[in-house]
Amino acid sequence: MCLYLPLFKKYGKNFIFDPNDHFSYSTIAVGDDVFIGHNAIFSATESGITIGNKVMFGPNVTIMGGDHNTSLLGEYMFDINDKRPHDDMEVTIKDDVWVGTGVIILKGVTIGTGSIIAAGSLVNKDVEDYSIYAGVPARFIKKRFEENDLIIHKKLLGNKND
Repeated sequence: MCLYLPLFKKYGKNFIFDPNDHFSYSTIAVGDDVFIGHNAIFSATESGITIGNKVMFGPNVTIMGGDHNTSLLGEYMFDINDKRPHDDMEVTIKDDVWVGTGVIILKGVTIGTGSIIAAGSLVNKDVEDYSIYAGVPARFIKKRFEENDLIIHKKLLGNKND
């Protein structure tokens, strides 16, 4: 695993992943205390994937930061190398996120701080901070905390950083 770390765009301390996972290393920036389960596929050839701190990924998670240009007449899709601006878009996973087993995250998505993505979900739109999303496509289920509890949670986390 240590041999692969320098291939990443950036990586933090306590970053754990399976060396058999498939990554587009140079386009992926990873924060501190990140765990990526086995059989992960994280790919962004012309955009990027940014993963915050204290993020957990279950096994079999896929992140795709790109798409193919399928609009050219008289060309096989396989032969098209020209990308349009909206074909490849950044994916951002903020801090304190849990992504369950078998989740697929598509281009242009930001998953907000403190969120949970349920196993088997397909995320094709942004996820609000401290929210739980599930389904295909993933939909808002509920907030993780009531408003007062969220204030206490953030204050307690702030005390851990002092």
